[in-house]
Amino acid sequence: MAKIVPLISSGTAGPLGVLHLPRLWLKASLDARGLLADGYPACGKGYDQMVLDALNLDREKTLAFIRNKRPTYPEFEAWIKSQPGVRLDRATIIKLNAAITGYIHDDATRKAILEANGLKDDGSIPDAVSLNNLDDWKEFHSAFLK
Repeated sequence: MAKIVPLISSGTAGPLGVLHLPRLWLKASLDARGLLADGYPACGKGYDQMVLDALNLDREKTLAFIRNKRPTYPEFEAWIKSQPGVRLDRATIIKLNAAITGYIHDDATRKAILEANGLKDDGSIPDAVSLNNLDDWKEFHSAFLK
């Protein structure tokens, strides 16, 4: 079976309102089944870790739950809500979401993504969420549509 490029954007939130959480679930779920496209971490040090840290979720427990229970996304959110010490208050979610939407890649990363997509580096796409979307779409196209 072909490996899958995760096409849920970091700019997507589920019912809890937490940006990137659906993408984290998707990547970890795909990886647990050996289906995550090469080059994508199941749980990286960027947005993935930002979400875990902000919500006060244990990285290994979270990944083990996804790997062992194979939850649907609503089941994953229900599990999160049941975790001791989890932070899901409005202020935490607003701060995390602002950090995600406000994150800016370094110049080299921005230039490489834009160049790979045949786009000029004119400042019109500065945020990492939009750049990462372009990168995912390019990878998907290369893997499945070329």
